[in-house]
Amino acid sequence: MNFELTEEQLAVQQAAREFAQTELLPGVIERDETQTFPLEQVKKMGELGFLGMMVDPKYNGGGMDTISYVLAMEEISKIDASASVCMSVNNSLVCWGIEKYGTEEQKEKYLKPLATGEKIGAFCLSEPEAGSDATSQQTTAEDKGDHYLLNGTKNWITNGNTASVYLVVAQTDREKGHRGINCLIVEKGMEGFVVGKKENKLGIRGSDTHSLMFTDVKVPKENRIGDDGFGFKFAMSTLNGGRIGIASQALGIASGAYELALAYSKERKAFGKPISQHQAIQFKLADMATEIEAARLLCFKAAYLKDQKKDFGKAGAMAKLFASKVAMDTTIEAVQIHGGYGYVKEYHVERLMRDAKITQIYEGTSEIQKIVISRELLK
Repeated sequence: MNFELTEEQLAVQQAAREFAQTELLPGVIERDETQTFPLEQVKKMGELGFLGMMVDPKYNGGGMDTISYVLAMEEISKIDASASVCMSVNNSLVCWGIEKYGTEEQKEKYLKPLATGEKIGAFCLSEPEAGSDATSQQTTAEDKGDHYLLNGTKNWITNGNTASVYLVVAQTDREKGHRGINCLIVEKGMEGFVVGKKENKLGIRGSDTHSLMFTDVKVPKENRIGDDGFGFKFAMSTLNGGRIGIASQALGIASGAYELALAYSKERKAFGKPISQHQAIQFKLADMATEIEAARLLCFKAAYLKDQKKDFGKAGAMAKLFASKVAMDTTIEAVQIHGGYGYVKEYHVERLMRDAKITQIYEGTSEIQKIVISRELLK
């Protein structure tokens, strides 16, 4: 085992840290308050290569390993989880899915601009009645020979209005169950495709979360990913990698809150000395640091297995399950260490606490992760 990061990985980590501090930190509280999508910052993320990190350079990507992606996600998530979820979806779900399973024509047309951030992607699986139960798709893609007619509604779509390329999972043949599902590449502006209202959320309020409506949207057959009926397998395979991204986001939220709490504990005085010198606070910091380190190692293991082209499903689910719990626990304790100031927006930790909760819900709830893990254990 080698726990040392390479020079290249350290450089990526440093670049992400500097970007987060200089570009994302200014205005992050205001963007949360006003639910403003960090459009200019995301454009710069694309220019710096953060939106297509693992894509092959021949498709305009960075050609980096998954460990580098985890490092960058952690640093960006420390400051702005609304920006990092955009980064996660574009990298883990959209770019990876098209590169892994798309045709050469699809890669040329869609992957290249997605990898540079010229276009932003969205992954459309969840519906009003089909979140964790992904087989219950009500959105339909009726086979019309040379095209599909797409009808239905998708909910909770990250990058919902900002995206211009959408991977939409839909049912083509209900009698075949999960083998009758397809994934289609839908472009913004296609007739019959409408972006619904933006959701007013507890956390990641700057993130662009919308519902999408499709009414007789004509999608060319060449926009289908994989063979007929491959959509469910595509979605599950893609979400496996997406869990590493969200686990890394949760890790970043936790480590960001911990760093703020640690710094504050050295400044704030009570009973004649900094609160960091009180054992009650020291034990909190010790627990936080230990759990964050454990979450980080789980993320690294899942990323390593993915880079080695080994089965990373269980490791990714474990990383997401544990890191999201650590994010929730750590941010609550960070607010507690800040006392009354922790409840005030300008100290950042209350926002991180609100942001943490969604990591236990999206891209597979914690309960779904336990199902994935237990299935692997019982094989």
